[in-house]
Amino acid sequence: MENDNNVSYQGSQNFTQADPNKSVMTMGEWVVTLIITMIPCVDIIMLLIWAFGNGNENRKNFSRAFLIVKAVAVVLFVILYLTIFASLIAAAGSYY
Repeated sequence: MENDNNVSYQGSQNFTQADPNKSVMTMGEWVVTLIITMIPCVDIIMLLIWAFGNGNENRKNFSRAFLIVKAVAVVLFVILYLTIFASLIAAAGSYY
């Protein structure tokens, strides 16, 4: 009778390849990413591509967070400008 404890595990080694989309971004890649986000109009396009495209997970999460922060900032600026504009109109109306 054979001993079941001596099981051969031939071919059980996993040779998995690292997924490039899950690799850690280098400092140079982060510098390029930040420089691109400083360019007007290009930043929105690239953030949308990076956020919803098939790329590095680090850059994808950063882009999604950056877009959320930009959207909140735009809403706050619109509210601020409308408030200032409405107060200027009200102040100008009292002089006539």
